[in-house]
Amino acid sequence: MTRHQKPREIIEHCLKPLGLNEQSPAAQEAVRRLVDAIKSLQLDAGLIGIPHADFFKMRAIVINETAHGYEA
Repeated sequence: MTRHQKPREIIEHCLKPLGLNEQSPAAQEAVRRLVDAIKSLQLDAGLIGIPHADFFKMRAIVINETAHGYEA
């Protein structure tokens, strides 16, 4: 059994036995909705990496508080 990762691959695999006209507006709308649903499930399952910032790897900056009106 092939493991599908991308939403479109999953949808094509599932809809293939139905022999739908892929150009019909109804089929295109169904595919669009299924792509959204699969992406949501993948995000919830942690299968898609969510971009993040690692603040520990960022260089430190020094703010001149006097220049910003925060005098010590």
